[in-house]
Amino acid sequence: MATMNAPTLDRRTGPERRTNVREGRSAMSALDYLAMALLIIGGLNWALVGLFEVDMVATIFGPGSPATRLVYVLVGLAALYSIYTTAKMAGAKRHR
Repeated sequence: MATMNAPTLDRRTGPERRTNVREGRSAMSALDYLAMALLIIGGLNWALVGLFEVDMVATIFGPGSPATRLVYVLVGLAALYSIYTTAKMAGAKRHR
């Protein structure tokens, strides 16, 4: 019976086969996720307004209520933050 040679490159000791796609960049922060969630809420609300004339935020919190206005302000701030983040990422990409 012939003996088998051990493989020369053991999977456990070889270099990591998966590479990080975001190498050199940090992952999204909690603020990034919060901004994204608020933008999704705002976008879906505007889609409902445009398609069905239903303002879901105003329906939930009451039209013109302080809570409704707060949600609208937070969505606007999330949009401004996303503009800032996009500009920062574009600037970093140009300087590579």
